Amino acid sequence: MVDIISKRDGPRREDVAARRVLQENRGTIHKMMDHLTGGQLKSQAQQAPTPEPEGLIIHAGRVIDSRETARPYVRISVNGRVVVADQETSKQLHFLGEIRGPRRSQHFVLATKENGFFALIDNELGTKLADLDGCSITSAFSEDDLIDALTKRLGIGRDE
Repeated sequence: MVDIISKRDGPRREDVAARRVLQENRGTIHKMMDHLTGGQLKSQAQQAPTPEPEGLIIHAGRVIDSRETARPYVRISVNGRVVVADQETSKQLHFLGEIRGPRRSQHFVLATKENGFFALIDNELGTKLADLDGCSITSAFSEDDLIDALTKRLGIGRDE
């Protein structure tokens, strides 16, 4: 013989009893919640609800302040990218190139089309830095020396 068990219509008896207990003790529960949250529950309830905007919300991203004076510096990142960045915002201002090669025979490569870059260096900056393209990074000419040479050719101060 097969027993067919079907779901009853309406809520379960346990759910009705729990809802009734919660409804009867709502004031006490709210007092306890307000006590446990340090009064934040009551203060949130008293705040006026924020108005809901109508229509589409268009978010254009973070607004950047348009300062006229940026404080540029040359930075070599861990992955070998050589950039000019702003000291206050750390935003990249110019991409100059990369340091390529194995650790013992690294060299600076300027960001030009001939070197296989898609993000090319500005023509004005490229002419100022053309003689540094392909220079070897050794113990005699370190990354700090490269930074000094780049800052001198670009005419920017190096703050430390």
